[in-house]
Amino acid sequence: MAIRFIEASKLPTPWGMFKMYGFADDAADKEHVVLTMGDISGDQPLLARVHSECLTGDALFSLRCDCGPQLQAAMHKIALEGRGAIFYLRQEGRGIGLLNKIRAYHLQDCGADTVEANERLGFGADMRDYSILKPMLEHLQVKSLKLMTNNPRKVKALEEMGVVVAERISHQTGRNPHNARYLETKRGKLGHLFAEHDEPDND
Repeated sequence: MAIRFIEASKLPTPWGMFKMYGFADDAADKEHVVLTMGDISGDQPLLARVHSECLTGDALFSLRCDCGPQLQAAMHKIALEGRGAIFYLRQEGRGIGLLNKIRAYHLQDCGADTVEANERLGFGADMRDYSILKPMLEHLQVKSLKLMTNNPRKVKALEEMGVVVAERISHQTGRNPHNARYLETKRGKLGHLFAEHDEPDND
């Protein structure tokens, strides 16, 4: 897989100073970034979030998902710990792309859930490819992760490609009336794990 490191720079944020690494994905003609804080070297598991791009949630403040709050919460948790990384992967809409995501949103407006919408468009429920992480982890010499995620499939995908996930840390935030069905679908059809105090509504 042709993932090439391009350059790194400082990135000041409301949560503190991160270092941003840019990677070119030649096969997919995409660009990915990793944000790190603190000394990420050594054998201690690194607090990390593997976050797939969500323009609507991350940048446009959509309440249809929990992506934006998850990204911000991850940056906050890393700042509190003083050490960690966010792997920001350009895999919009669980891998179907922005325009198809808008098509899927239209189908959701008409009554489909997020999985049904993707499948009606001819896609799988989740098209993301986590193998692009491997060369990034190797470049940064990261050996083990404390992964902030509610998605056991993500943990399994990383472990199957040889990444050590020392711990899965529940990462629940951003629940609101507009995404209640979305969260319920993630739990019921995609196997996401939610603590009892933050169970999605069943309506």
